[in-house]
Amino acid sequence: MNDEQHPSESSAQPLTDRVNNRSQRPASDAFKSFMASSWAPADTELPGRAEVADHAARRRRAISEAFQGERLVIPAGPLKVRSNDTDYRFRPHSAFAHLTGLGLDHEPDAVLVLEPTAQGLGDDGGHHHATLYFRPLAGRDTEQFYASARYGEFWIGARPTLAEFEALLGLETADLAGLEVALTKDVGVTAIGGLSVRLVREVDLNVDALVDTSRINTGVDLEQADALDAVLTEALSELRLVKDSWEVEQLKAAVAATVNGFHDIVKALPRAISHPRGERVVEGAFAARAREEGNDLGYDTIAASGNNATVLHWIRNNGRVHPGELLLVDAGVEADSLYTADITRTLPVDGTYTDIQRKIYQAVLDAADAAFEVAVPGRRFRELHAEAMKVLAARLEEWGLLPVAAEVALTEEGQHHRRWMPHGTSHHLGLDVHDCAQARRDLYLDGVLTESMVFTIEPGLYFKAEDLAVPEEYRGIGVRIEDDVLVTADGPVNLSAALPRTPEDVESWMAGIYSPSGE
Repeated sequence: MNDEQHPSESSAQPLTDRVNNRSQRPASDAFKSFMASSWAPADTELPGRAEVADHAARRRRAISEAFQGERLVIPAGPLKVRSNDTDYRFRPHSAFAHLTGLGLDHEPDAVLVLEPTAQGLGDDGGHHHATLYFRPLAGRDTEQFYASARYGEFWIGARPTLAEFEALLGLETADLAGLEVALTKDVGVTAIGGLSVRLVREVDLNVDALVDTSRINTGVDLEQADALDAVLTEALSELRLVKDSWEVEQLKAAVAATVNGFHDIVKALPRAISHPRGERVVEGAFAARAREEGNDLGYDTIAASGNNATVLHWIRNNGRVHPGELLLVDAGVEADSLYTADITRTLPVDGTYTDIQRKIYQAVLDAADAAFEVAVPGRRFRELHAEAMKVLAARLEEWGLLPVAAEVALTEEGQHHRRWMPHGTSHHLGLDVHDCAQARRDLYLDGVLTESMVFTIEPGLYFKAEDLAVPEEYRGIGVRIEDDVLVTADGPVNLSAALPRTPEDVESWMAGIYSPSGE
């Protein structure tokens, strides 16, 4: 380098401001004064208490009982940049949504703080007082109203006020500006009278930094603190293992919308067949329904035709859809409350299963039905998978595909059948598509099924085109059948039963929606 000034050094504009080079906003006092005037008064009528508020209060009470005398910090999380100055649509962390009842795109950067109180003096008879900290709505007389593309009402629409959130949720609310004091006051080593703090980590790095700095400044061992934080995360995940009545209704709504989305998929099949990226046509048909009836997709849709159906998480969805192939669609609508469905159907593209497709499909269906038989209170979660595997191993042996007997394959030393069914048969479902994932093993995999648990049953068989261990007629066929299941005292309830499951019912249902020729 020579001594001449680099061209960028002559610019007075800070680098952080240059993401908005496209927006040349007026800065004159006259403009600012004019923008702050002549707006209709804001509606000050407060909303009624939301139905979810009482359920969220009971959830907070349960966590309060488990962590008496400790400050609990549950962030919603910040906005996340998608590219340059555009953000992803905001979704709060599921623990925050569960304890507040907030869904949709409300309140990036918000934090729920449960402050310990004297016994019996907390909210709803618990041991904590809950405060929701968030950024209040900027008034129309402020510059942020029109100048902030991230938070200004002119850009993103109105946000609820502190008073509105308080009325809606039954929670005390406070300006986000007071969060630092709320998180850092009185923190210390419990043995010498300081307050122990537990945090849901890696949700909002700014909140992590605030809490960790206060811990360091007061002599708290960060390794021990991390262990405390992990226990809180476990407990919040385990709190969702059993759904309350409101959650079940939200899941039913998500499932109903998802069933409608599958109807749209079948209706779109003629266009998918004729399109060079037919899987994208399928994906798009479902996505439109998810946005029309819900908040969004619960997860990226798997729309996999032919051999792509043997790729467990195929989300590229850029392949063709050919008559004669099977189309595996794994999709779910996320409701406005953020509860999601998770359903898979494997459809014959031209409306009729071939003999080999039907044979494989029926085996998977029988495995699913075997898992349904044990989806009752008192059985263990892991038995769902075990029963499904017994069926699949027996069929694989019957077809001459297993190198050993089915009973040998099913032992821990065997597991040969898992070549064609490598994933688990079930997972809990709720705010996350793989809900309660941080729960302890003894409460999840080894847990006992109880009423109001909701989970999937989703066995499959996947024979890749390049798999030389199976005859050619099997290759390129992937089948999965997935339903959403509610445990009741009277047995399992298939929440997704409105979507046909048997090969005969699938064919009849498809015939009533479209003809492969598009006529």
